[in-house]
Amino acid sequence: MKVKQYLSYALGAFGHDAFYATLSTYFVVFITSQLFDTSNHANDVKMIGIVTTMVAVIRTIEIFFDPLIGGAVDNTRTRWGKFKPWLLVGALVSSLTLMLVFTNFGGLALNQPTLYLILFGIVFVILDVFYSFKDTAFWSMLPALTVESSQRARLGTIARFGSTLGAQGVALVIMPTVTIVSGWFGGAKGEQNQMGWLGFAILIGTVSFLGALITAVGTKEEDNVIRENTEKVGIIGVFKVLVKNDQLMWTALSYFMFAFGYVITSSLFLFYFKYVLGNANAFSIYGALSAILGIISVILFPFLEMLIKRKAIYVGGIAMMFIGYVIFALAGTNLVTVLVGMSFIFFPYPMIFLAALMTITDSVEYGQLKIGTRNESVTLVVRPLIDKVAAAFATLIASTAAVHGGMVGNAKPSDISAGQLTIFRTYIFYAPMVLIALGALIYFFKVSLTEKRHEEVVKELEQKLNATDAEINDIK
Repeated sequence: MKVKQYLSYALGAFGHDAFYATLSTYFVVFITSQLFDTSNHANDVKMIGIVTTMVAVIRTIEIFFDPLIGGAVDNTRTRWGKFKPWLLVGALVSSLTLMLVFTNFGGLALNQPTLYLILFGIVFVILDVFYSFKDTAFWSMLPALTVESSQRARLGTIARFGSTLGAQGVALVIMPTVTIVSGWFGGAKGEQNQMGWLGFAILIGTVSFLGALITAVGTKEEDNVIRENTEKVGIIGVFKVLVKNDQLMWTALSYFMFAFGYVITSSLFLFYFKYVLGNANAFSIYGALSAILGIISVILFPFLEMLIKRKAIYVGGIAMMFIGYVIFALAGTNLVTVLVGMSFIFFPYPMIFLAALMTITDSVEYGQLKIGTRNESVTLVVRPLIDKVAAAFATLIASTAAVHGGMVGNAKPSDISAGQLTIFRTYIFYAPMVLIALGALIYFFKVSLTEKRHEEVVKELEQKLNATDAEINDIK
């Protein structure tokens, strides 16, 4: 595999996860702190609830459409392949609509809230659909670039390296970017306004599109007998592909529990810095720290996979996160202890993600052997679908936590009561701990598609397909 292909895929992942982190983690901060910040507190809370509920509902409904999006990608036949057209179109439209949702639609959010909600719903549906096409096309390229498990691990690792830098880079630049751009448009020193958030969204949208463009230009699909074993699937066939692949389904359930718990916590990190520590700018320290830890974590993955295999990485990583949750929960307002706890929570995350991604990717061949046809995009759509649904519900929960914790508008740490802080701690610590524990138990007891089993599946497929080709040639 050429260096160009590795680098192109990694840069695409960088922009892709910068976009995902912005929408799933920081959009809720914009909604609660900037979009609805008037003297009418009750109405602000009402509008925050409506917008975040709309996001959750739209993304939940899309659960039923994402497999069809995967089927559409799988059924695409163009001179540029089946992934790249969707990757570029999806990147362009989703980037433009991201910039739109980080505005108040020309004042409509305050002056004509009903019209704002209608337009927001339309724009967010467009954003979500085209982001889904991009997401599906990007990650389902992985099994198309190579069928060898070890090469996939290397390609997946370098992609996760890029995505980690993209996601954590957002944590590093968000507050400086918003603050600087706010200053350009009349914001007081150190304060943020809506123009600052729009400038941040423009930056992320541009990075996302450029990353997709680089991936489209710099990657090449692999041609082999296994990948030739494909056929177009209809609507019913799409869902059959998913349901009949038991290892895909168990991995998906486990990963959903894990992702849901983690994204709830990560969505509330900035709230903790702003309303508990009273130091939002210190969040950039976490961004820099997590970027470094993410690089180390990703680099370690292939070595750990050789030594202890995926299952131990997945379950052991969640155990390490538990230690982080305990440290964080006991940290109070001590910045150093908070950063230590957050580091323990974040450090294993990229490795757990990669373990899940590799298992889902390997389930392409597992499903092919079991069902009889190869469905790359339909299978790989599961992982981004889970991330989006987890992020949607996490956005709703994070906004609820902010409201219940009194962390909306121009509230200050001194305004937060002991009771409100206790409620907030339940959202950020205790509920996520239960979810990720369930994810670990499901993966440990129900997922049996190990690296060794995947090698056996590939060998069986090659023998079966070569034998079929030989029979067809004999008949001819």
